[in-house]
Amino acid sequence: MKFIMRFKPLLITLSLVAAGSAAYSQIDITKEVNAPGLTKPIFVSLSGFTGEAAQVLQFDLYVQGFAFTNAEAAQYLISGSNNGNLQGKVTDNVNKNTLVSKAYSGAALRRQAHAFADDFVQALSRKPICQTKIAFKGESGGNSEIYLADFDGHNVQPVTRDNSIVAAPCCVPGYLALYYVSYKLNHADIFYHNLSTGDRKAFARYGGSNISPAVSPDGTKVAMILSKDGWTDLYVCNADGTGLKRLTKSPQDESSPCWSPDGQWICYASKDKERRSLSKISPGGGEPQRIPTSGVLSPTEPDWSPDSKWIAFTSQGAGFSICVVPATGGTATVLVAGEDPSWSPNSRTLVYGRRQGGRYTLSLLDVPTKQYKDVSRFSGISSQSQPSWAK
Repeated sequence: MKFIMRFKPLLITLSLVAAGSAAYSQIDITKEVNAPGLTKPIFVSLSGFTGEAAQVLQFDLYVQGFAFTNAEAAQYLISGSNNGNLQGKVTDNVNKNTLVSKAYSGAALRRQAHAFADDFVQALSRKPICQTKIAFKGESGGNSEIYLADFDGHNVQPVTRDNSIVAAPCCVPGYLALYYVSYKLNHADIFYHNLSTGDRKAFARYGGSNISPAVSPDGTKVAMILSKDGWTDLYVCNADGTGLKRLTKSPQDESSPCWSPDGQWICYASKDKERRSLSKISPGGGEPQRIPTSGVLSPTEPDWSPDSKWIAFTSQGAGFSICVVPATGGTATVLVAGEDPSWSPNSRTLVYGRRQGGRYTLSLLDVPTKQYKDVSRFSGISSQSQPSWAK
C-alpha cells in the first residue's frame, strides 16, 4: 500500500546574516548543584552590554562553565557595546593580551551576541556551540510534534504537523536532516525528514514496533530497535534502508542505541529482570560487551560524547538522574536530576529534559562545573523532552 503525505516544507536558515530573532523572555539563572568534586568555573567580567545582548552573553557563557564577577577578580575581561550593532572585546586579565576584538553586523542582535560568544570560546581552543540547533519532542494537549530551535530555545520551528504522537528525534551529523518515530499511520514507524526541503519518507515500517533511530557519525548507517521478529532487539541498516542486520537476539528488551564517534560501536541499554545495564556491540555483529556503571541503578538512554571519552545516560533510582561514565566503563558520576541527555559538539555541555510537575522543560548543563540553566520557554508547547543536539 502506498501512503501519500502532504505538508508544507520547513525552511530553516542557519546563516548568521539572515537569521531572525524571536521575542525574548527573561530566564533566571539556576544556582549550581552542590556536589563534591566540582570543577571551578572560569570567572569573567562583563561590561558595556545592555538588554538582550547582555542576557544572551550571560546565558551562553554560563552553560559553558563561566561565572561572573568584577573586573579585579576576573580571569577574562569581556567588554563592548550594542548600540545598533554589537562590538566585543576579550582581554586576558593575567597575560594582558587581547583574545577577541571584533564588530558584528548584518544579523539580529541575538545572533551577533551568539557569534561573539562563539569567538571567545574558540579563542580558548574550545568548540563553539552558540549557533547550533536542538531538535526535541514538544507536547500540547494529547498530541506531540518534533520541533527545531536554537540551542538556547529561541527561533522555534515545527518540523512535523502529524497531529499524532511522535518521539525520539535524531539529528543527522553534518546534515540538515533527522530521523524520528511517528504514529501518524497508526503504528510506531521511523521516518526520515530532510529539513532543507521538507521532504519526508517512511524509513522503517516493519511489523511490530519501529523505534529509537540512531544515525552513525558519518550518516551512512542507522541503528534502531525493532520487534518484527518477536523480541525487542537492536538492528542496523544502511541509510537507504537496505542491508538490515539483526545485532541482538535475546528475550531482554533492548533500547536507546547510540554510536561511538568513530562508528565502531553501538551502545545500548538492555533490560533483564527489571534492571537495565549498558552494553556495546560492533555494527558488524558479534558478542555484546558490558559497560559497567558502578554506583547507579538501571542506566538507560546513553549518548556518547563527540570526543569519545564519556557516555552520558539516565539512571533510574528513587528518581531519574543524568549521569556520566568513562566510555570504557567504571564508576558513574551523578550530575543532576533529569532524563534523555544529549551531548553538544563541545563534549562538555548536555541538553536534557527536566521534570517540573507533570511536564518537562529542556535544560543545559555544563558537566565539569555542574552549572545548569533552563532554555527559553516555548509558547504554546506545554512540555519539551527527548532532545537531540545537532552536530
